[in-house]
Amino acid sequence: MLKKTQEAPVKSGVVYVVDDDEAMRDSLTWLLESNGFKVSCHESAERFLMALASTDRTTVACALLDMRLPGMSGIELQNRLQDEGYHFPLTVITGYGEVKLAVQAIKQGATDFLEKPFKEDQLYSVVEKMLSKAYIDQQQNLEIQTAQSKLKTLTRREKEVLKCLVDGCTNKQIGEVLKISLKTVEAHRANVMDKLGVNRAATLLKLAITHNF
Repeated sequence: MLKKTQEAPVKSGVVYVVDDDEAMRDSLTWLLESNGFKVSCHESAERFLMALASTDRTTVACALLDMRLPGMSGIELQNRLQDEGYHFPLTVITGYGEVKLAVQAIKQGATDFLEKPFKEDQLYSVVEKMLSKAYIDQQQNLEIQTAQSKLKTLTRREKEVLKCLVDGCTNKQIGEVLKISLKTVEAHRANVMDKLGVNRAATLLKLAITHNF
């Protein structure tokens, strides 16, 4: 039996399993669900894509893809997912002697690969790593969206002041460049920090630089 993890965010994610072998799907489902993971199984790439079309893209998820699928192959599915904007982590499952396929998948962005027959602890480790990454990616995306929304609330003058700060100007230099008083510069700067929810100049600059302001 696999050991259990205490990380709730990881266990709240969904593990997609795409494999045409019913016995393998049942086995993976049992192993993962018995350790608290949510599992969604699909017998082909085509059915998986149809199911994804009606799911919430913000759901924390990862995928286990068999390379030898009927119809669209695992590699082709991987490419299709990227083309359609699905960026959740995925691991490919290969048969004995199919390392070249696994290498190709990893070069195309796969997180890892599992070669049959694999051990339970290998499965657990790979899935936990993928869901952890998916959760972190989601948090970072939310932070980016929040920051971008806040930056859009700045007035034209506030944006000019922030741009000068990013360029390394002092308050006095900003006043000279924009032809406004030092007191007005300080007021705009305070408004910028308040709107962006920061209280330190270093944090303000980091946020602006990070988002290519």
